[in-house]
Amino acid sequence: MSGAPRIRLGVAGLGRAFMLMLPTLARDTRVEMVAAADPRPEARARFADDFGARVYDSVEALCADPDLDAVYIASPHGFHVAHVRAAAAAGKHVLVEKPMALTIEDCQAMIAAAREGGVHLLVGHSHSFDAPYLRAREMIRAGDFGAVRMITAMNFTDYLYRPRRPEELDTSQGGGAIFSQAPHQVEVVRLLAGRPARSIRAVATVWDRARGTEGAYNALLDFGEGLSATLTYNGHGHFDTDEFQDWIGEMGTPRDAAAYGTARAALRAVSSPEEEAALKERRAYGRGSGAAEARSTPAPPAYNHFGLVIASCERADLRPTPRGIAIYADDERRFEPLPPPDVPRAEVIDELHAAIFQAVPPLHDGAWGLATAEICLSLLVSARTGREVALRHQGTP
Repeated sequence: MSGAPRIRLGVAGLGRAFMLMLPTLARDTRVEMVAAADPRPEARARFADDFGARVYDSVEALCADPDLDAVYIASPHGFHVAHVRAAAAAGKHVLVEKPMALTIEDCQAMIAAAREGGVHLLVGHSHSFDAPYLRAREMIRAGDFGAVRMITAMNFTDYLYRPRRPEELDTSQGGGAIFSQAPHQVEVVRLLAGRPARSIRAVATVWDRARGTEGAYNALLDFGEGLSATLTYNGHGHFDTDEFQDWIGEMGTPRDAAAYGTARAALRAVSSPEEEAALKERRAYGRGSGAAEARSTPAPPAYNHFGLVIASCERADLRPTPRGIAIYADDERRFEPLPPPDVPRAEVIDELHAAIFQAVPPLHDGAWGLATAEICLSLLVSARTGREVALRHQGTP
């Protein structure tokens, strides 16, 4: 990283997504935090103090800043298309959070805006950026274990019972597990499959009427030629698949296995949607930890992950883990470790930096994000109709 040109970055939205990327943005020397936009004065003040940067109360003003190379769009889902258009029209490269958008038409509009603006459009972070999954993809493409024949992805969390704003519990506004969590699994299995998906059949219902949105799903993705992927997600806060990861959490940090049911317990103290939103707001940027804490906190001992994933090839099962790849071959079982990350989620900056300064086409481009959005939307359609849904906007990863 030393000596590499720096991405002069602006941030649109200083909410939860930004907080999750803050350790990366504060520590990666290839990034210079130049400006941000957010409607909350306390968030703007904290950003200006943390980074000595400019702040704006509108994304349009941010995008007009002449000193930016790129804009990281971390605003709520429904704003993505307008904010991508504003950044692309200003000639800024774009990193937009998943899900890319909530309709096929909006995804296509974002791709067109980037093309017309002559800029790169990246979609993420999703866990398909994580080094263990990228390494497993390399192993599959090398062909040493034969063709991949089946992919199994399973994640059990307490997602549905973490503090939420009302729109985050409304599927029509992009809330719930299918828009917020499924993109991670969808992109990991697409990465490992290495070819377009053909169809999806899924089951997803609302179990807890008090939460009002889907917190779990089962899906079967058909990639053709005998390759399929099963995706299981359950965010109802009972079993936890981090038990399968030696209690390394999603963000690559150790968890306390004895701390059971904490999300549900915290939610029981809340008596209204307003109180729940306020509980979430306590963790927001401008009120919680900032860049100084992100810089001083030691790097995580392991990589991010998204539950249990197994890629079954003809001559081996490959299991990406937070510390490397477990290989279960015909005649041996071995583990290929990966060096611990210096910067969490640095893989996102790897891809953005290469696109901007080396003209390397990004893997997670607009077409990639469109394919994921189509699968998530089709998952909902299949669950509600009971039918298999053909996919029409899938490119080769």
